[in-house]
Amino acid sequence: MLYYLFTYLQELDIPGAGVFQYITFRAAFAFIGSLIISMIIGKRIIQRLQLMQVGEIVRDLGLQGQIEKQGTPTMGGLIILAAILIPTLLFAKLDNIYIILMIISTILLGLIGFVDDYIKVFKKNKEGLAGRFKILGQVGVGIIVGSILYFNEGVVVKQKTFNDAAPAHISRELVNDEVKESSANYTWEKVKSTVTTIPFMKNNEFNYASLTSWAGKYSYVLGGIVFILIVIIIITAVSNGANMTDGLDGLATGTSAIIGITLAVFAYVSGNTVFADYLNIMYIPESGELVVFIAAFVGGCIGFLWYNSYPAQVFMGDTGSLALGGIIAVFALAVRKELMIPLLCGIFLVENLSVMIQVGYFKYTKKKFGEGRRVFLMAPLHHHFQKKNMHEAKIVARFWIVGIMLAILTFVTLKLR
Repeated sequence: MLYYLFTYLQELDIPGAGVFQYITFRAAFAFIGSLIISMIIGKRIIQRLQLMQVGEIVRDLGLQGQIEKQGTPTMGGLIILAAILIPTLLFAKLDNIYIILMIISTILLGLIGFVDDYIKVFKKNKEGLAGRFKILGQVGVGIIVGSILYFNEGVVVKQKTFNDAAPAHISRELVNDEVKESSANYTWEKVKSTVTTIPFMKNNEFNYASLTSWAGKYSYVLGGIVFILIVIIIITAVSNGANMTDGLDGLATGTSAIIGITLAVFAYVSGNTVFADYLNIMYIPESGELVVFIAAFVGGCIGFLWYNSYPAQVFMGDTGSLALGGIIAVFALAVRKELMIPLLCGIFLVENLSVMIQVGYFKYTKKKFGEGRRVFLMAPLHHHFQKKNMHEAKIVARFWIVGIMLAILTFVTLKLR
């Protein structure tokens, strides 16, 4: 909203009003605003949750420090959602298709998690929202996101079209944080495409359309169905992965912040002609605006850590964890880096896999030997280390370190092919 106000003030030649045209300036204020909002609103929401006796119901699983968590306020994901949405509405361009996509996704995913928490806390049902309804909600979000990305005419990439003329001098001009580039040898052309990035490959692009090219005149519609199915799988997997990771104080929050910083860099270079050209990645028009959103996301996560770090004063609940994972998935899809998710979100992936391996092996051995056996002392993986009497704060710190290493490796994929 403030972007449009300052654009109007700039037209009136008000000194300094033009600074709001710069993405980096608005992203910085979105980050700071998110931090302030999460700290101010956070304290009040925690007090309100305590008055309403909205506390975590903890089952005794024999984990160190587990009983002390009993009664700690949950549904703190409301703090994160407010810290993301308010700065985004204030500082981002609200007519940008990618910003609209992220706002819709944040609200819907937060709503699914809120319903789950509400049933657990107020209806005293430990199981919460039935799994099939939770999955159904995530599928619905996937259909909406996939449809927008596939059919909306504003979602395009720019590719170089080379001319027959001899190479000429390239001119560059900085305009609103984006370096405009032109050459007599080539021009940038907007293309409606389902191309995405493949890490560690020399020709690092893959087009989902190639999966249905055999269908002839039906390839466009069939391609849309295939693409939406892929989007649904990615959103569901990452969303549930974040949910699995949210078992220790600050674990999911800190990991999400690390991932968010990485995605912010991807969004910035993807929306900048020169950086995209230099790194040989797709130039995605208007995607630079996503930096404002992800800055608010990172600020919200770090601000929530003020209350969620060990010992936690509040838990995010499914209101936060489902939203955080879903936001990461949708954002990666928007900047066409979703195939990097297994590396970037390696913590989420391992947590998910640990549960799948544990359950699968238990069922297999029970059927074969008559008694279930386990691979880990307990799943998800962070509970395995708790069972080994490792302190919660140390487990979280080490997971963060691994998350940082994975983020750096993800950066390296930009040039390592």
